[in-house]
Amino acid sequence: MKLIRDSLYMTQRHLMALWRQPFWIVFMLVQPVIWLALYGQLFRRVVELPGFHGTSYISFLMPGVVVTNALFGGGWQGMGIIADLERGIIDRFLLTPVSRPAIIAGRILSLCVGGGVQSLILIGLGFLMGARYGSPWIGLALLAAASMLMMAAFGALSNALALVVRKEESVIGASNMLLLPMTFLSPIYMAKALMPEWMQKAAMANPVTWAVEAGREALQAAPDWGQVTVKLATLGAFTLLSLWVATRAFRAYQRSV
Repeated sequence: MKLIRDSLYMTQRHLMALWRQPFWIVFMLVQPVIWLALYGQLFRRVVELPGFHGTSYISFLMPGVVVTNALFGGGWQGMGIIADLERGIIDRFLLTPVSRPAIIAGRILSLCVGGGVQSLILIGLGFLMGARYGSPWIGLALLAAASMLMMAAFGALSNALALVVRKEESVIGASNMLLLPMTFLSPIYMAKALMPEWMQKAAMANPVTWAVEAGREALQAAPDWGQVTVKLATLGAFTLLSLWVATRAFRAYQRSV
């Protein structure tokens, strides 16, 4: 199928560019590693409060940091579109027979590959710092899947925003305005039962919460697979909707040039 073939080609193109600057992955990991190291020590006594069920704080924190890294990685994806728009790369692709949806799909797929590598590194660091789980292998696989779904969703929305506003400053402003509040309106650093009631209600509608809770539940010794399935299915639906929005934004850009 042409769409799949072209999407894989575009993915390869972006991965080759990433291969030429592998330190990008390292630089993107600096902040989440700081969260793991500093927050893990700063709040390690908080698990003595009701709501943490006796787990160590690093075990509680690690899935949240993996998801946070995916959130910010996806949220800043639109900056690449801005750079390609300014250099005329997108317009040159429009002169080729490449499938139009593949131009966006290739970006999202390459983003998920890079994000998956980062997730594996963060998971390994979490284990080195003492994180332990009841069902690690399948749970970690589902945590990585949830984080990549969320990265794809926010990457698509970030691309859509970039195609609409076409200004670096606007993408930066929107990302700063949305990503940090979404992080704190989710149970990444604190058990949801200990959050204020209004924040608990806001967290229920937050995709970050769906990803974190799906990953954490899958890592339990006796997971509630029904809950995991519902969270992942909801996250998958949100991802499909985001991809549709990005596709519509790209078609709007095509009509404007």
